Amino acid sequence: MVDVMEIDIDRPEKVVYVVGLGPGEPFYMTQQAANTLESVDAICGYKVYLDLIRDEFPCEEYYSTGMTQELARCRWALEKASTGKRVALVCSGDAGVYGMASPLLELTPDYPDVAVDIVPGLTAALSGGAVLGAPLAHDFCVISLSDRLTPWEVIEKRLTCAAMGDFCVALYNPSSKGRPDYLAKAVRILLENGKSADTVCGLVRNIGRDGQTARVLSLAQLESTAVDMFTTVYIGNTATKQLGGKMVTPRGYRR
Repeated sequence: MVDVMEIDIDRPEKVVYVVGLGPGEPFYMTQQAANTLESVDAICGYKVYLDLIRDEFPCEEYYSTGMTQELARCRWALEKASTGKRVALVCSGDAGVYGMASPLLELTPDYPDVAVDIVPGLTAALSGGAVLGAPLAHDFCVISLSDRLTPWEVIEKRLTCAAMGDFCVALYNPSSKGRPDYLAKAVRILLENGKSADTVCGLVRNIGRDGQTARVLSLAQLESTAVDMFTTVYIGNTATKQLGGKMVTPRGYRR
């Protein structure tokens, strides 16, 4: 008779969970994310995001840093986990979409005894899309207009290709105090490379948080519309339409 080996399916003792919180309040969080936050010894993240969950998930230790300190948070999480603590590194939206999964995994070779578990969340393109209707029901791409980590020349090329391919587009980080005209620049690039001025577009601000607002408008109107970093912008394809106040991109079943 062949011996049956017992397999230890318990979670590793040294682990960092990278948790996507979704768009805002804990209500929009996945059950997996909530279960994870309830089970860890320490939670770290950007202060704004920790403030959203602190009351819902009391924890032995919280650690926060400001903007641009992502790598410091990753190192803190890995160092803390190496002592045997179970740590959650949190971010908004999905951990793998402009989130903390990538920078953390890039540092893990220096911590071979620490396991990493990625817990997905609801990214803004999807949660904001639900507010507008169905703007991304066919092929789409997501492009960030922030040039803090990506050269503007690369962003411009991606916008050009998206327009030429008639993709629906979700734009993250469309504007800030330091780059107030980036959305207007992006719209002009789209118009110059195949998008029509009457393309149906949408805006959602403060997705899943107090003060959420939404609007459907044309690409021509979008060029002169003020937005901020809390806004996600949606640009349709040639088939996208406005139906009953909703932004709808057909899946293509009826022609």
